[in-house]
Amino acid sequence: MPPTNADPPLLDPEHAAFIEGGVSISVASSSEANVPAVSRAVGCRVSPDRRRITVFLAASRSAALLEAIAASRRIAAAFSQPSTHRTIQLKGVDAGQTAVEPADHERAQRYLRALGADLKLASYDEEVARLLLGHEPADVVAVAFTPSAAFNQTPGPGAGGPLARS
Repeated sequence: MPPTNADPPLLDPEHAAFIEGGVSISVASSSEANVPAVSRAVGCRVSPDRRRITVFLAASRSAALLEAIAASRRIAAAFSQPSTHRTIQLKGVDAGQTAVEPADHERAQRYLRALGADLKLASYDEEVARLLLGHEPADVVAVAFTPSAAFNQTPGPGAGGPLARS
């Protein structure tokens, strides 16, 4: 069940900035038959109150994932910084497609540049980001959800535990 407005948001401002930054975003769900579907997001938006997360997907590469989300409304998204392996996972049970806002296309381009810069820190060519995430603006769809669970997935002793607020 998604949190209510009476509950504090699961993300603090630092976590929100992290997931909107130069991180790799993998989004997953499963069909009614429990068949997994995964796709790479091409960006992310956090609502000002940090209660809603919107991930941007290239529809042409995400058909199975979009079908699974439409059927189950379940979503898991992992946000991982390549240069450090710092990773946050968010889960939700109310996911659904929503409108792409006019500023979202520029947001996706900033995300692509930020991920490219982080990949460079990890000794990869910045062009890898464009190869992985290049898309046509008309192909972008938005999926929004309320995080109902948040986990630290950074390798190490705290991996898998609840996300601690800064």
